[in-house]
Amino acid sequence: QVQLAESGGGLVQAGGSLRLSCLASGRTERMTVMGWFRQAPGKEREIVAARRVNGGGAFYSDAGKGRFIISRENAKKVVDLQMNSLTPEDTAVYYCSAKLLGRGDNFFGQGTQVTVSS
Repeated sequence: QVQLAESGGGLVQAGGSLRLSCLASGRTERMTVMGWFRQAPGKEREIVAARRVNGGGAFYSDAGKGRFIISRENAKKVVDLQMNSLTPEDTAVYYCSAKLLGRGDNFFGQGTQVTVSS
């Protein structure tokens, strides 16, 4: 298993930016994909962005495309999410995720709250 610890959430005004960071520990050598999900009140958890650990392009959902950038530092086992031009609709708990080799499900961290005020 892996353990994921998020940081960087908080309160920001609409139009502002936040950078989330996730540090992975445990069986990190088995990670194949790292990414970010979010869950707004009353809504299902949705993917925002993801990257393969061993290279390749990034995936962005419509929610993050054009405004969010996912980056990784493999040596430090860190994946970041730079979020720009935030709107109140981006208010949610953001979860770091990881897929492991041979498993179809995601591991998630505890989440970090992002609140965007209008």
